[in-house]
Amino acid sequence: MQVKLKLTVAAAMAVGAGLAVAQDVQVIKIGHVAPISGAQAHYGKDNENGVRMAIEDLNAQNVVIAGKKIKFEIQAEDDAADPKQGTAAAQKLCDAKVAGVVGHLNSGTTIPASKVYNDCGIPHITGAATNPNLTKPGYKTTYRIIANDNALGAGLAYYAADALKLKKVAIIDDRTAYGQGVADVFKKTAASKGIQIVDEQFTTDKATDFMAILTAIKAKAPDGIFYGGMDPQAGPMLRQMEQLGLSNVKFFGGDGICTSEIAKLAGGAKTLENVVCAEGGASLQKMPGGAAWKARYDAKYPGQFQVYSPYTYDATFVLVDAMKRANSWDPKVYIPKLAETNFKGVTANIAFEPNGELKNPAMTLYVYKDGKKSPLN
Repeated sequence: MQVKLKLTVAAAMAVGAGLAVAQDVQVIKIGHVAPISGAQAHYGKDNENGVRMAIEDLNAQNVVIAGKKIKFEIQAEDDAADPKQGTAAAQKLCDAKVAGVVGHLNSGTTIPASKVYNDCGIPHITGAATNPNLTKPGYKTTYRIIANDNALGAGLAYYAADALKLKKVAIIDDRTAYGQGVADVFKKTAASKGIQIVDEQFTTDKATDFMAILTAIKAKAPDGIFYGGMDPQAGPMLRQMEQLGLSNVKFFGGDGICTSEIAKLAGGAKTLENVVCAEGGASLQKMPGGAAWKARYDAKYPGQFQVYSPYTYDATFVLVDAMKRANSWDPKVYIPKLAETNFKGVTANIAFEPNGELKNPAMTLYVYKDGKKSPLN
């Protein structure tokens, strides 16, 4: 009887210890927002994959914060590249009290969402939205780990003027915060370099027929066309340029068109060979951990890589790094540590300016050779 009693007590103690261990696991949710539906879903899925991969890697590290073993989870939301859905998704993450957010993809969704995050006191880091206006309000909750449009638009304009010696360019933008912003920087910089802006046309981020605006541009005989927008429009635009005999006209764009997907969307058009696009950040080959990271990504998510997943991966780690240094996942406690970030990421050594912009951002120009995206610098 005594032996049985001892065994029962021991068993009860073991169960109690097990419960204590279980209770010591703290779940921390990190939000992610991007378009997972609609024409830009390929970007959004790539971004989300980057966060999922980071969370898997962090959970494998058995992170301990404030004496508790941490289990990270993603709360993924779809904003369909729509500003209203973007703010609704941001509010949903605020209500869920996530510890931090990686997102959004588009400047047009990130800028209005940034106010929602500021008002509820949750930090967000974008690895994709590039409009400089994002950091202008000076929110302590807003961070960007990629070069902004001032670098991208200007870099392309310098290349057009200095390397290609272009004299006349036309500009098209899709009227979104991103497309308009990057086109505006290109236009101002190109004009300052003596390039004549012969035409300006506008479209939307839903359009697929550009024959009318391209016909109007053709009459002005430009050496190049700059398009401020994303690849679901740039691909068909390249096909239609070929149909109109604009086969020798250079085609410029920011990171929104700088994808592997554009080669498919251009449907074999020879004009793809005239594309020069810019991405904020080093090429994968020149990123500190780019090549090894990309091999792991491709094994996990074959054929899904686009542009920004290395940045969303790093953004997730940067949030957690600040939590670790603050010994807290409470945004009020760890936000000040975000401002002091000095993190060796896959994409770069990440540190922030006082306004939340990345310090010393790199920029890379790309062209397409045999349908494959290749870095120029």
